[in-house]
Amino acid sequence: MDDNSKLRELRAVLDTYRGIPGSLITVLQKAQGIYGYLPQDVLGLVAAELDIPPARVFGVATFYTQFRFRPVGKYFIELCKGTACHVNGADTIARTITETLGIADGETTADGLFSLKCVACLGCCSLSPVMMVNGETYGSLTPAKVRDILSQKRKEAQDNA
Repeated sequence: MDDNSKLRELRAVLDTYRGIPGSLITVLQKAQGIYGYLPQDVLGLVAAELDIPPARVFGVATFYTQFRFRPVGKYFIELCKGTACHVNGADTIARTITETLGIADGETTADGLFSLKCVACLGCCSLSPVMMVNGETYGSLTPAKVRDILSQKRKEAQDNA
């Protein structure tokens, strides 16, 4: 989707939610869905169009960990570091991802294919350790299972290129 299409889609969202109290988080979620992250100019446009002080928009966006301010890879990995996952080996899974992809928490691979974010909880404790890739849950992880998932995603990307 080109920049003009994204802007048109964002303006439609802003038109829908303009004047609706309490809609800022929803608008930010939809904006991130359009752009993949929240560019600075988008935050400014949201503030202007919804008549909300820019500091408030930025404050809300930075408060919630769901919001990103940099582009992410095609495959966005969220690794749970909550108590159940921690006890069941999340650190080992994190090391496996880091060793396999060459990235740490908050980084994106040089080819732009994978991004990693460690999160406090994914709410899937019975599946621990667990990660999500683009919202798809993978549980009962082992280093071998993680390597297989990452390899499958890389192959998927190559097949779709």
